[in-house]
Amino acid sequence: MSAQLWTRPDLSRQPCLERLNGDLHDLRLDAGLPSARGIRDRIGKDAQGFWIVNHQAVLDVFQKTDLPPLGRVDLIVRALAEIARDDDDAVADRFKELWKLAVSETVAQAHASLQDDDTAPGEEADNGTQGDAALESLKSLIINAAQSLWDDKDALRVFLSVVRRSEGFARMADALEKHRPANATFYGVQSREFEVARSPARRELIAVHHCLEEHRRKHHWSFTELEHQTGITADRWIRWYTHDELPDREALIAFSNAAHLQLEDHTLLLGLWSTAREALERQLRFDSLPSDIGFDEAWAMRPPAVPRLWALAGVGGDPLSAHGPDLAAGSAPAFTIAGPAGSGRSTALTTVARSLLAGGTRLLLVAPRPSPLRELAERPSVLGCLVQDDIERQELEEVLDTATRDDPVVVVMDDAEVLADCGASHVLRRLLQHGSSEGAALVAAGDEREIDHSMKWLSELTKARRGLLLAPQAYTSGKLIGSASATSLVGISPAPGRGWLHLGDGGLMAVTVPR
Repeated sequence: MSAQLWTRPDLSRQPCLERLNGDLHDLRLDAGLPSARGIRDRIGKDAQGFWIVNHQAVLDVFQKTDLPPLGRVDLIVRALAEIARDDDDAVADRFKELWKLAVSETVAQAHASLQDDDTAPGEEADNGTQGDAALESLKSLIINAAQSLWDDKDALRVFLSVVRRSEGFARMADALEKHRPANATFYGVQSREFEVARSPARRELIAVHHCLEEHRRKHHWSFTELEHQTGITADRWIRWYTHDELPDREALIAFSNAAHLQLEDHTLLLGLWSTAREALERQLRFDSLPSDIGFDEAWAMRPPAVPRLWALAGVGGDPLSAHGPDLAAGSAPAFTIAGPAGSGRSTALTTVARSLLAGGTRLLLVAPRPSPLRELAERPSVLGCLVQDDIERQELEEVLDTATRDDPVVVVMDDAEVLADCGASHVLRRLLQHGSSEGAALVAAGDEREIDHSMKWLSELTKARRGLLLAPQAYTSGKLIGSASATSLVGISPAPGRGWLHLGDGGLMAVTVPR
């Protein structure tokens, strides 16, 4: 039978579940559209010779409107990732996050149905049916997930603890308390007490927990046995798992000793712990920043005797001071400001431009879309402001030909992705490769995804290994500014006017962008 696409269920009323289902279909497409039996065969059989997942169960995951069990999704995703030659752990982690979003969505919708119960007497029968359906939906959701964990009682215990502590379940519990007496041992005095905020180091914590879990399973330790082996109470181990908290370093050392880890594994575990701690500390520094600061106040905080091509990018550190790149130094004469639309890229770029003008540097402004950068067009030392969505080679060369190391020129470009294939692409690429010796530099702001995926001259920006990252959306965004540690920032809702600055030294600094 030839490969064929499968019918996608109508999940328009459940966008999170629709995304999970859609990504499953896309992953199957990347794997070459294997059949249900082909996926079943790839997953394989258990020790008794039975299929772990039969072909009908595979089809149900793709074609039914119900939320599939996490264990089944994980097996199918790993099988498809293996066929497509993707990183199966990374793909499985992504689908696990999508599954969790679908869980929260289902619980929230069940909660909304329950709220509809408070209506006029004439509608009681209909709403009673709605409430029953909502409760059944929640019940089915929990049972499906619990069944996939049934053979691991410790994992099941952790799962049920997580369910109690999830924001969606807390709202459901509040709704149920209005309709029947609360079970204090299950809901607690106030169910909102169980809500747990998302950790700013969630990705790093997952890596720590994964490493611990791998060795815990190898030794067949329950959390109770883990307490006996390490001297750390089972409740503390479970709390670290269920609350996305970082275990104490001493606890990890005790675990390593009890498990007789090899030096390589011991070093890896403590390295993961250090990375998670750094991410948490970085977030604390981010939270301590001023919410807003003016340009003049920030400019007064600059270091004494800054180089001529030093640019102000943000205010941060302890003590609070101004920070930014020296465009005349580094591996490439460039600085990147990256982030999604609405993240404050243009504001940050304008701040950089103002600081360069304050230092007496000549600028060529490029703003193919409406931008506050255009408001600087009449300032002294501004050589021009190009607003078209294409730049010709000659008009850019005419300006850059006037640049010298004693009297440099900096091109300040907003919405750089618009000009990825412009007529002056060759000139821009040459600027990034040889501008340091010619007295020219480039500061570019653009959409992180467009820059990340570009094969044009924009790809040369990453060679500078420095920049300002605003509200990163992808785990790979850190490479745009030369920082691998930016992966932990994905998914965190940043306060307006704040970002993460990397100056090529390996450190990631939380900063407030002056206005």
